[in-house]
Amino acid sequence: MNSGTGAVSVAAVDLGATSGRVMLGRVGPNELQLHPVLRFPNTPIHTETGMHWNIDELYRMVISGLRTALGEERDIRSIGVDSWAVDYALLKDGLTLGPPFHYRDERNLAATEVVHAELSEPALYAANGLQYLPFNTIYQLTADRMSGALAEADRFLLVPDLINFWLGGAMAAERTNASTTGLLDVSTGLWYDEVVAKLELPRSLFPPVVEPGTSLGGLSRAVIGELGGGERVAVNSVGSHDTASAVVAVPSTDADFAYISCGTWGLVGVELETPVLTEASRLAGFTNEGGVDGRIRYLHNVMGLWLLSESVRTWEAEGTVIHLPVLLQQAALVGEPMPVFNANDARFLVPGDMPARIAEWFGERGIRAPQSKSEMVRSIVESLADAFAAAVATATELSGKKVSVIHLVGGGSQNELLCRLTANRSGLPVLAGPVEATAIGNVLVQARAHGSSAVSLEAMRGLVAKTFPPVRYERS
Repeated sequence: MNSGTGAVSVAAVDLGATSGRVMLGRVGPNELQLHPVLRFPNTPIHTETGMHWNIDELYRMVISGLRTALGEERDIRSIGVDSWAVDYALLKDGLTLGPPFHYRDERNLAATEVVHAELSEPALYAANGLQYLPFNTIYQLTADRMSGALAEADRFLLVPDLINFWLGGAMAAERTNASTTGLLDVSTGLWYDEVVAKLELPRSLFPPVVEPGTSLGGLSRAVIGELGGGERVAVNSVGSHDTASAVVAVPSTDADFAYISCGTWGLVGVELETPVLTEASRLAGFTNEGGVDGRIRYLHNVMGLWLLSESVRTWEAEGTVIHLPVLLQQAALVGEPMPVFNANDARFLVPGDMPARIAEWFGERGIRAPQSKSEMVRSIVESLADAFAAAVATATELSGKKVSVIHLVGGGSQNELLCRLTANRSGLPVLAGPVEATAIGNVLVQARAHGSSAVSLEAMRGLVAKTFPPVRYERS
């Protein structure tokens, strides 16, 4: 990559729920470059115990990508890792006790009842500020306690913290991702010991909490050997919840924006200085997650492009060759209005025949379901846009935050139909991009730790806006 005066190079490991990537970043006072090194699929595995992440394969691909990155740029200063939230590995004496469970595994339903018997949903919301989701870490750890799995463990590490540990040997919990567990005090940003004790979770399992930008030391000797170098490379924490990193890279020079970080999930919300813990907020399903620099990501989880990708997977399994860009073009040309369904219905959470489930939802209400694939895709995108617009409106109402524009970042920003329909349904302009917002935010936080990036979030966002100008969609 081209060097600039005072610029540093870093590597970003960005693990999403369907794919991962290793990126090289170069950041200086007026410079921001991003270069993809390796992309790889993230495919769950199914065993007799349930649905898991193939964490060993993911780590193998991370090492492969970092080896290539060091071959291209020997002067990498640090590595930062981000991933999806809530999932973790249990460890004993530094060794994992098995692959992490996938959050879509169905083991948590009984655990939610156990947790709520000890802590009512209002009491839990006052403690952690989180939207109820049955796969939050608090329920998963309770399921592990109920099965006896915790009796063998001496530590749990969320996915990015696990990768950091394997790279360098330091055990820590980065705060933005820890805030999604349901076990972090929303007011202090530390583990909520009273909740941990009430649920009979061993306190010794919990690693110390660190802030984004913290140095976790250098690479281990074993990893240096695998990479063929890297003696001076540090492992740095970043906003390790991928949405926290994505929000860093929202290309806004003003504060009056809402954001949609759109990939497998659609995370829709606003950035605040303090949490919103009202009963109205809880009942609306809004969550208060940690952001970089102590900000609050006040947001609602919408099912996201999972609805589309799972539909495509179903059609391809039936023997149909699907070219999604072509199908989206056909969906954009659908003339008659397509019905809208509730994108957040729980039936859409687990893998399966998504078009059949959507048709079932309509059938239960006496509504004619879309008939062709293009009509089904149009209905899915209309329903996502409707859910996004509603979530933005509710976020502004509950938080009192003024919003004049929506920034849609991540993979969904490439979906022109989704961007246009979101602008139409919200009545607000939608600024789309950057696609690799998560990796950009990861890179910027690392660079700042080395003194080679803007200090404030606002200044970093200004650099993103200048380097990766978004595409504007107006209401039509």
